[in-house]
Amino acid sequence: MNRYALKSYGALIGTSMKENSKNLIILFLTITVVMLGFGIIIPIIPFLIKSFGASGLALGQLMALYSIMQFIFAPIWGALSERYGRKPILIIGVVGNALSHLGFALSTELWMLFAARALAGTLSSATLPTAMAYIGDSTSDKDRGGGMGQLAAAMGLGMIIGPGLGGWMAEISYSMPFFLAAGLSTLALLPILIFLPESLPTSSRSQRKIGSIAQQFRDMGQALLGPMAFLLVLAFLLDLGLWIFEGVFGLFALEYYDFSPKDIGNVLVMAGVIGVVMQGFLSGPLTRKFGEPAVIKLSLFLSALAFVLMLWPKTTPGIMITVGCFVICNSLLRPSISAYISKTATCGQGEAMGLNNSFMGLGRIAGPILGGLLFDLDVTYPYLFGGAIMLSTFFACLIWLKEKESS
Repeated sequence: MNRYALKSYGALIGTSMKENSKNLIILFLTITVVMLGFGIIIPIIPFLIKSFGASGLALGQLMALYSIMQFIFAPIWGALSERYGRKPILIIGVVGNALSHLGFALSTELWMLFAARALAGTLSSATLPTAMAYIGDSTSDKDRGGGMGQLAAAMGLGMIIGPGLGGWMAEISYSMPFFLAAGLSTLALLPILIFLPESLPTSSRSQRKIGSIAQQFRDMGQALLGPMAFLLVLAFLLDLGLWIFEGVFGLFALEYYDFSPKDIGNVLVMAGVIGVVMQGFLSGPLTRKFGEPAVIKLSLFLSALAFVLMLWPKTTPGIMITVGCFVICNSLLRPSISAYISKTATCGQGEAMGLNNSFMGLGRIAGPILGGLLFDLDVTYPYLFGGAIMLSTFFACLIWLKEKESS
């Protein structure tokens, strides 16, 4: 190859890299805005629920509704993006996100909140799987991990900024944060429409049949008969316990700590920062040094302890410390369990991670509803019960790991 050909080839590679960088920036901003909107809701919802005279169960159902719709529709959107391309499905997700936040902002009755939440789970759940598929289409094997990492960073950034922004703006008006989230989603739509090219050529599109929810449950039931059963149940219990905490934390903080939306937002911002640091910088080194089983056992035990300790403090610094301890333990649990499932998978990696996500999704559905039911019985029950789940899981994990080592 002569130097002119090499120069042309280099220019082509440079143009391709610039194009991919531009596309990644657009996807990063899109996921950040979507997750920011998801986080904005959390400090405000308890106060809206209370203003409509509803109970803890209503809050739990409202929090779970997004996960229910996401559980149903995320695989469908993934399949539709294989058939019609990534860009149209991404546009639907961002438009749905904007409309759902507008619905929240204009809600004057409880049923309107539920309708807006259902719309968010149905349509905005199209964004993340489609963005991940876009990166899969447009990056090399070498660069794919970096692209996925950028999306994970965007999710973390949105979940850090969102609760703080929602809590602070709610001091002025409960509806203002939702109008802001709707406006940001509308702005995020423009670069997708104008600058983002389609990543899936027509010749590569699939006409495969869209899977049913019944099939999804059959696959999960079959997995419970296999060697990954205990770890998948562990993944479910982890998210069940985590969402018992997250699902009613705002209402708990309002009733037990007498927090304002701003106070709740501040705690959740701290929790988001801790989560990103632990998962991004410490979970890998800790599991490499001590192994996944050791990290899982220690994290489960400390999570059980942290659940109960959250009932003890009455000052803001004490609350920050106990919530921070709980978040540290749970931030280590999820990647450790996912990595252990990946290592022990007897099926393909994609199938194993899909099953892992499905079981965690069930935990995100059951956790807020159970937390709301327990909250209506007594404000402390969600945290006592969550601690009991984590402690029971810790002992079950000890027995299972001992049997696994002896076999």
